[in-house]
Amino acid sequence: MIYLGEIESSVMHLMLAAGLALMIPVFADPTRTLHRSLLLAGSVVLALRYIWWRATETIAPLGLTWDWAASWSLLGLEMAAVAGSISAFVMLSRTRDRSDEATANLGWWRPAPSPRVAILIATYNEDEEVLDRTIVGALGLRHDKKTIHILDDGRRDWLRDYCAERGVDYIRRPDNRDAKAGNINHALKKLAEDGDPPDFVAVLDADFVPHRGFLSRTLALFHDPSVGLVQTPQHFFNADPIQHNLNLSRSYPDEQRFFFDTMQASRDAWDIAFCCGTSSIARWKAIDDIGGFPTASVTEDFMLTVVLQNAGWRTIYLNEALTEGLAPEGLKEYITQRGRWCLGMMQIARSHVGPLSRSKIRLRDRWSVLDAGTYWLTTFPFRIAALVYPLLYWYFNVIVVDARVPDVISYFGVYYLWTLAALNYVSKGNVVPIINDVSQLVGAFQISRAAITGLFRPHGHPFKVTAKGGDRSRIQVQWTLAMPFIILLALTLVGLTIGIVADRFAYFDAGDGKSVVLFWTLYNVFVLTFTLIVCVELPRKERHVADAPERANLIDGGEERQVWIAGLTTSDVRLRGVEVPLRRQVTLQIAGIGDVAAVSLGPSHDGTRLQLLTTREQADALDLKLYAEDNVPGVAGARFALLVRDLARRVAFTR
Repeated sequence: MIYLGEIESSVMHLMLAAGLALMIPVFADPTRTLHRSLLLAGSVVLALRYIWWRATETIAPLGLTWDWAASWSLLGLEMAAVAGSISAFVMLSRTRDRSDEATANLGWWRPAPSPRVAILIATYNEDEEVLDRTIVGALGLRHDKKTIHILDDGRRDWLRDYCAERGVDYIRRPDNRDAKAGNINHALKKLAEDGDPPDFVAVLDADFVPHRGFLSRTLALFHDPSVGLVQTPQHFFNADPIQHNLNLSRSYPDEQRFFFDTMQASRDAWDIAFCCGTSSIARWKAIDDIGGFPTASVTEDFMLTVVLQNAGWRTIYLNEALTEGLAPEGLKEYITQRGRWCLGMMQIARSHVGPLSRSKIRLRDRWSVLDAGTYWLTTFPFRIAALVYPLLYWYFNVIVVDARVPDVISYFGVYYLWTLAALNYVSKGNVVPIINDVSQLVGAFQISRAAITGLFRPHGHPFKVTAKGGDRSRIQVQWTLAMPFIILLALTLVGLTIGIVADRFAYFDAGDGKSVVLFWTLYNVFVLTFTLIVCVELPRKERHVADAPERANLIDGGEERQVWIAGLTTSDVRLRGVEVPLRRQVTLQIAGIGDVAAVSLGPSHDGTRLQLLTTREQADALDLKLYAEDNVPGVAGARFALLVRDLARRVAFTR
């Protein structure tokens, strides 16, 4: 009876937290610092309450036992992860939106001539399709004094000829020293040798297309003479591997949305926003003052911000969708990219601008580097530990967490529920349980290795380029990536079975501890199952679909009628509710493009698909229409009802 009373009391705590969480949208304004601070201060207090309970009531007593070793080691990992979370909560307590500032300062240089901007597009192995749309987007920018420079570290003759045809500058160097940073520095040196360098330098990755207003909006913020660099968010016109392989591209945002839409805006409010490479623009004088891009880290962008700040130049953030690019389409590329980011951050942490260095950098910049480094160093090892430690109980009767169910509900449940509600409110619903775990777990082994390697051996690592493009038309199972999760899932299921049988015969007896481990294990089964589903890469038929259906005119044999475009790419179009016989030649009038010749590819699930027979001018106009319009591509926040339906369809192997 006493135990049931404790359960009821704990559930009341949970319900109180849930009730308060439901009231957040009524009383809180996510743009106000006071409101954000109160919400996240609650998370900090509950995190400290939880970790105090863990440290004082749930661990094994000191002694040379397996229980002690397992219990204390898990607590250490968890405390490090909670410390990183508290740092994030403090950072998220502020936010800043510079859109009004940009609007108010458009053309601040007038009546003087427009500033000259050099657009640097670094490339290594991207194919023509990828580069073509980026170059077309750069040519379509609404700024009269711009030059476009293709920095080719692949030294490809076909690209040199293509640039000549497009009328853009082509630069190659004799070696690939210092990777992307070295490539940019080589181009900066050539621009300086001309004797009349530009006023600003914009950097785009080869797969990132600038929107038409990219330069006008970012240049507006340089009205402040202390600003050395303006960073904008990275948006993607295709689904990343997590979205795509779980069939969530319509209902769940890409993995980077929380960082770019929420965390960077908060960092900007603390004056510690940082450069993320592509989609940024810097003042020439600022880059010249520090001697070019730093080369001591494979993530030269973050390091660039700290070095600029050390020289008196600020990095600020404009949270507007002003570019859109190609997210890694394959799981291996996705993990390679994040492993490089992790390694680069460890290199920065160990560099002359690291948090423990003797350089005269600001305390908040030390915090910035420490926060980012802690994220990579704690989050991913803890994800692995959360899967491994329950197995110690099922197989060896090692009690990792000696906790009572009422206490777990009261301490962990309340902390988790409140934090989930607070983070979702400040991030517009971008934190989804299980899915967020999967997005971190899928690369946890590789990223953890990069973190430890980079921390203890920061130098001598090659720059690994994220491959883009290529054939994605077939199902591919990433067996090498999946194997650790297959083993862990098998061990978890077998251990769970052993636990059930052992419970029946009263072999193990851990009281409430077993109930806690049981729930923990069942949660891990779900996470591991969805992680394995992500390792089955589905075919990709289209890399970009029109953001919304639009009207067009179909001319077929002299007859003209209005139709709905349901899907539009640079090569084909899907018309809804229309039948056009296979191989029939027709003309399609598309707004902003004109009359486009097309041939029927036959029926689709909701109409007809046509192959577009575009001219070069029409293809360029399509690129601008699809990739360079000033809109927000992709999904901004999770749509929970649709997410559940899409996930159910994926589990049922339907599309």
